[in-house]
Amino acid sequence: MPDNKHIKYDLSEDQMPQAWYNIAADLPVPPPPVLHPGTHQPITPDDLAPLFPMALIMQEVSTDRYIEIPEPVRDIYRQWRPSPLMRARRLEKALDTPARIYYKYEGASPVGSHKPNTAIAQAYYNKQEGVRKIATETGAGQWGSALAMAGAMFGIEVEVFMVRVSYEQKPYRRHLMETFGATVHPSPTRLTDAGRKVLAEDPDSPGSLGIAISEAVEVAAKNPDVKYSLGSVLNHVMLHQSIIGQEALLQMALADDYPDIVIGCAGGGSNMAGLLFPFIRERLTNGRQTRFLAVEPMACPSMTKGVYAFDFGDTVQLTPLVKMYTLGHNFIPAGIHAGGLRYHGMAPLVSLLHSLGIVEAVAYHQNPVFEAALTFARAEGLIPAPESAHAIRAAIDQALEAREAGQERVILFNLSGHGFFDMSAYAAYMSGELEDYEYPVEEVSRALAIMPQVDLSPAR
Repeated sequence: MPDNKHIKYDLSEDQMPQAWYNIAADLPVPPPPVLHPGTHQPITPDDLAPLFPMALIMQEVSTDRYIEIPEPVRDIYRQWRPSPLMRARRLEKALDTPARIYYKYEGASPVGSHKPNTAIAQAYYNKQEGVRKIATETGAGQWGSALAMAGAMFGIEVEVFMVRVSYEQKPYRRHLMETFGATVHPSPTRLTDAGRKVLAEDPDSPGSLGIAISEAVEVAAKNPDVKYSLGSVLNHVMLHQSIIGQEALLQMALADDYPDIVIGCAGGGSNMAGLLFPFIRERLTNGRQTRFLAVEPMACPSMTKGVYAFDFGDTVQLTPLVKMYTLGHNFIPAGIHAGGLRYHGMAPLVSLLHSLGIVEAVAYHQNPVFEAALTFARAEGLIPAPESAHAIRAAIDQALEAREAGQERVILFNLSGHGFFDMSAYAAYMSGELEDYEYPVEEVSRALAIMPQVDLSPAR
């Protein structure tokens, strides 16, 4: 067994990766095409030009294994990267497990999550193209905070449509965005056709990421000097987040150890892919036998209960069609506190890997998730975000399995953000007010009825 006298495994600034890793180069099968929402034909870069700068569009379709990180982006990354890899010795002791538990801590970024890894990159490429303003959506506010910070750093205006239930649950995340200069709206709003359409049907709509995306996309599509930005799901977002896993590979080598299982919480897939994809590369290209586990909430179980099909990324059907595990684009989530895990679909690249059996998936109720969060906080001294606590729940269960089996097991998970702005959720759990909600499988069947019908046979 490795000695591991030190708990923290740090890299120096000059050891920070100089390129992002693109898993598209190593996939065992080609990914399904992305389809135009109107014609259902494969989209071209020109189709995406109204929404994204061309550099990001080229990254979205790239099959190059590595893409260089621009020096202005790396310079900002140096404020918090490389992020620490920690061995959770006190948690191991509390669980009385022979497992060795490691976590990659992304909460040391200026806004407390992994989201700046792509926000900084996206703001940089938009600035290079002369973009005046970026419109975006956010759930719990971690993505909105990251893009607001990035916009301030590059001198770009940011407009955020924040899911209404999170806007009300997490006011300090909203104030953080406003501190960086962003404009924040509770979505659905009456500012867009998409928002007005939703409110006409449900004046009390709690909102959803799908609705907020519709509003942000509409703003970008109608204004030539505005672009749209997404904090998860898309290929270029997974690309930017790969710096997490690449650093973790180097840090595991410093620990003279290697994971048997790598775990990430999963909403749209970005933090999980960021950690997992470089390790999946090692399995696909070098035969390393590692398991990969995506953890989602029972209230939004896109991989464990959804269907693998072409669907819209937004509620009002403005976005391209992608093949993903989905609960249906009209999905309205329950108001659970893991606001960043309430998206109706899973990233296409993650979905493909899940369909191939490379990425496994499990779902948990929020009460056992918060139980795990308290166990972790009291052992390790870090308060995790509710989203990240899903990964902790799975890591603890893996460690307890190892204890029962009397087996060594090396567990690595991503602690994708801190929970300092989520204390109302912790208060609700500790007072016994949190309610578990399981998404009914019948609702997936209803969603299938409105799923777009796609025929990929060649046109005659």
